[in-house]
Amino acid sequence: MHIFFSGIGGTGLGPLALIAHQAGYTVSGSDKQDSQYIQYLREYGISDIEIGQTAEQIGAVHAGNPIDWYVYSSAVAIENPSAPELHFCQTEHIKHTKRDELLNAILDEKNLKLIAIAGTHGKTTTTAMAIWLFKSFDIPVSYSVGAKMPFGEMGHYDPASQYFVYEADEFDRNFLAFHPFVSIITGIDWDHHDIYPTRGSYEQAFDQFIGQSSRTLLWTDDIFKISSTAGSVPEAANKANPDINTMLHLPGMVNREDAWQVAMALQPIINRPLMQLVQALDAFPGVSRRFEQVIPNLYSDYAHTPPKIRGTLETAQEVAKGRKVIVVYEGLHNTRQHFIKDELKTLFDTVDHLYIVPSYLAREDQTLPLLSPTDLKNFLSDTARAKTDAAALDGELEKIIKDHLAAGDVVVCISAGGGGSLDEWLRKEFPKL
Repeated sequence: MHIFFSGIGGTGLGPLALIAHQAGYTVSGSDKQDSQYIQYLREYGISDIEIGQTAEQIGAVHAGNPIDWYVYSSAVAIENPSAPELHFCQTEHIKHTKRDELLNAILDEKNLKLIAIAGTHGKTTTTAMAIWLFKSFDIPVSYSVGAKMPFGEMGHYDPASQYFVYEADEFDRNFLAFHPFVSIITGIDWDHHDIYPTRGSYEQAFDQFIGQSSRTLLWTDDIFKISSTAGSVPEAANKANPDINTMLHLPGMVNREDAWQVAMALQPIINRPLMQLVQALDAFPGVSRRFEQVIPNLYSDYAHTPPKIRGTLETAQEVAKGRKVIVVYEGLHNTRQHFIKDELKTLFDTVDHLYIVPSYLAREDQTLPLLSPTDLKNFLSDTARAKTDAAALDGELEKIIKDHLAAGDVVVCISAGGGGSLDEWLRKEFPKL
């Protein structure tokens, strides 16, 4: 079967393309722009990737090897329901769906039990921790995770595996397409306001997800956000449990909480004492763009909602140990900045200096005015505004960061990731030695 992935460089489709390739399917794809993720896929054997998404390009691919299944990212249909590739496949009567239908087909064909990690924050790290735990005990596992890991590919299919670990994103209601064997919910804090117009609609989606799961673990803090009519009764872990900080030593409270959830949820499957699982998770090496050290004292983090940003700043303070914490902030989506602008007010009060660069734009509500770095600065409290500067991805910012590093400061770049982002700029200007 020939599967064509439109938006193959994204963190949702890229890993799935790898899985399909490893499972024996013929894989090709396209993306709007080249990126580090496209290069990553090419390195792992997916060479037939078009840069540009025109009817002519996909038509040439189809003529050379007929496409059986066209899988497109949510962004393709949202940005343009009449996208040229999608229109071509509709006209040519080629099967076309989003990623969830393909993944469900693979799960059914390979007889895999789904372990789904959902929630507003910490999904990628928690998913990577679950994969790390399986690998630590030499248990075969297949998986899809939205970031690079130092201990495995972003997507992997192991024919010996019984379980598939999946980062189940609530955006575009993707996670509601699945009926997991085990679900871990990292937190329920209203997000994706373009998909869920009210807090209630967001929480109701998680309620439905729990009802579709055979077993679910979430935090006691989130129990009140779901309905008692859920099809299954979830288990709850308590963030106030002192064992989280006494048994785990990972930097950052949010990371220790993620690890605790994974250990609690997977203990019945891995069937080892909890202490053994915790010890394995204490050696977790991290994951790309989740407080990832680019070079000494310079970090990149994908935090893009207020709870995630707070967690990142808390981790930075732990790591800094009294040194200054400098933040470079790139908002993920202009639309989101409009929704969280009130929460931005005191979010950065504790940092020593803040630089705001233009937001990363994708899937935007075109009716909303574009918020500049100066606009975002003006939303901040007097305390934060006094130590904030508007900036751009240029030589001046490069010099500013180098000066801070030379002074011994810890610099955290909160970035969207992807082509043209602060994260990509950072890796070009500050390559690993």
